[in-house]
Amino acid sequence: MAVPRTVLLTGAAGGVGTLMRELLPPYGYELRLLDVAPVPGAPDAIVADLADRAALREAVRGVDAIVHLAGISLESTFDKIMAANIAGTYHLYEAAREEGVPRVVFASSNHAVGFTRQPREGDPLVPVGTPHRPDTFYGLSKCFGEDLAQLYWDLHGVETVSVRIGSCFPEPTSVRMLSMWLSPADGARLLHAALTAEDVAHTVVYGSSANTRAWWDLSSARALGYAPQDDSEVYAEKLIAAKGLPPEDSADALYLGGHFCVTPPRWPH
Repeated sequence: MAVPRTVLLTGAAGGVGTLMRELLPPYGYELRLLDVAPVPGAPDAIVADLADRAALREAVRGVDAIVHLAGISLESTFDKIMAANIAGTYHLYEAAREEGVPRVVFASSNHAVGFTRQPREGDPLVPVGTPHRPDTFYGLSKCFGEDLAQLYWDLHGVETVSVRIGSCFPEPTSVRMLSMWLSPADGARLLHAALTAEDVAHTVVYGSSANTRAWWDLSSARALGYAPQDDSEVYAEKLIAAKGLPPEDSADALYLGGHFCVTPPRWPH
C-alpha cells in the first residue's frame, strides 16, 4: 500500500498522540488532528467528542487512513468506558465506513490480555492468538475494539491493524515496563508499517520494541515490515537498582497486565 497522504490522528492531545504528532510527519504524512481537548500548538485541530457523530464524519471525510488513539487510557467506571471507548470506537468505524476510509490503525492494549501469565525462562513468547483475558473495563473495551475491527473487515471491507500497545514512553519507568516498552521512535515505525503494509485485512500485532526481556511474539508486526531498533535493556540496571524486582507472588510478576489486575490506575490520572 502506498503511503497515505492524509491521516486522521484521534487522541492527538494525549500522551502517545503528542509523540506521534512529531514523529509521523517525517514519514510523509499530513496529519489531521482530533481530540476532545484543544491540541497545544495546533489551532487547526478538530475539537470534538467521539459522541458527536456529525463532527466525526466531517473529520474523517477525505482522509486516506485513521490512527485511532482517542479514548480513556486507564481504568474508569463501566459507563465512562462504554461511552468513550466502546460507543466512541463504534462511531469512528461507522464514520470510516460511511466516508469510504479504507484503513484504520486501532490502538488496542496489552490489557486486552492482561490476565495472561507472563512467560518464564524457556517458555514460548505469548502469541497474538492468545485468548482475550482483559484485566479491567479498559482492557475489555480493547477486546471490543479488536472484535469490532474484525466485524468491519468481514462485513464492510474496512482494513485494520490492531496494535496491542505496551508502554510508549521516552524511557521505561518500571521494571515491568522493561518487557513491554515501545520507544516513541519504534512506535512511529510500527504505525508507519501498519499504515502501509499490503492486504492486512484485520491483523493483530503486539506493540513493543526489540526488548531483551520481551514477553510477546512480534512476528505479526514484523510481517508488516516493522523493524524495531530499540531495546529497554539499556535502562534495566538503573531501574532495578532504584525499584527492585517485584515480589514473585505479585501481579507485576505474574500477569502481562501487572498491577492493572489488582489495583488499576484510575482515569483521570
